[in-house]
Amino acid sequence: MSISFTLSSEQKALQQLAHDFAKREIRPVAAEHDHSGTWAQKVLDRAWDLGLVNYHIPETYGGLGLKILDGVIIEEELAWGCSGIGTALIANSLGQMPIIIAGSKEQKKQWLSPFQDKNIFCSYAVTEPSGGSDVSAIKTTAKLEKDKYIINGQKAWITGAGYASWFFVLAKTNNKMSAFIIPADITGVIIGKKEDNMGQRASDTRTITFENVEIPLINRLGKEGDGFIIAMETFDYTRPMVASAAVGVARSAMEHAIEYSKERHAFGKPIWKHQSIGFMIADMATKIEAARLITWKSAFLKDNNRRNTMYASIAKRFAADSAMEIATDAVQIFGGNGFSKEYPVEKIMRDAKILQIYEGTSQIQRLIITREIFSK
Repeated sequence: MSISFTLSSEQKALQQLAHDFAKREIRPVAAEHDHSGTWAQKVLDRAWDLGLVNYHIPETYGGLGLKILDGVIIEEELAWGCSGIGTALIANSLGQMPIIIAGSKEQKKQWLSPFQDKNIFCSYAVTEPSGGSDVSAIKTTAKLEKDKYIINGQKAWITGAGYASWFFVLAKTNNKMSAFIIPADITGVIIGKKEDNMGQRASDTRTITFENVEIPLINRLGKEGDGFIIAMETFDYTRPMVASAAVGVARSAMEHAIEYSKERHAFGKPIWKHQSIGFMIADMATKIEAARLITWKSAFLKDNNRRNTMYASIAKRFAADSAMEIATDAVQIFGGNGFSKEYPVEKIMRDAKILQIYEGTSQIQRLIITREIFSK
């Protein structure tokens, strides 16, 4: 068995493409979209033109069929540019993954192929107002009546909901959780207002209400009762990408802190030469390298059809917590300037917080890790 930390020439090209895009297209407008809280449609359209979205869709259905590690490499660079815009870009992967995992050939053709024809969006709708971490407690129902399901309930904090063409939805059928694809434009689907969030304001987060929504049997993924397994397996694919976004955010914070600590002087020398600052940056670099390595490992395992549940949770937990710590320390290094919107690190700190919450809080990741350890 061999091990290598060297990216292939194709992966290096993807990394460079994503980095150049983030530098050229995302960073110049990041502050504007953060301030206004608006959806960066022009940026998203350019990303679609370059193939920086929907890349996990299999080639059979018009996609690139990239591996999870490829996506991890891309997402770190996009989040380095702006994690709010990066989240808007990655949201399709979360929504599409249940179909990639569990959809029939007909469902994949119907729901995945259109993403290659135009820049459309989808959303993963599982979280509810009563709670997000306890998925088993969802209240949305799907009642079978002859040849259709009647969906009633509400989902909350759904990324991209205001722009989605369809939703992956988890609902209860006879006390079992089942998975469904629900078009956004059918009768009974009510999209709420955009949430005014603290960070990642260029993303779009809303509540969705389903009032007697009728969908055909063919819109169910898998069998009745398969929903929980499908939803949880999706996270094995997507948590490494969230972890990589956290690495990108942390890297951005550290780079800003490094540049500032070179320019800022105190007691006759650049502040990085004071151990109190230099050691903070050394710790940043250490956490970033460790987070990236475990993130790559979690993606590598899944790409090679090996169980990665624990490692995906370790990566997501450690990278998200590290990003928050590094962003906070970057603000500290900037001092009073770090508390000002005139400098970039206050935005990065606000953006970083949600990484510890969505796709499973850091506390839930610890619970998963504990269960994985003691189930052996």
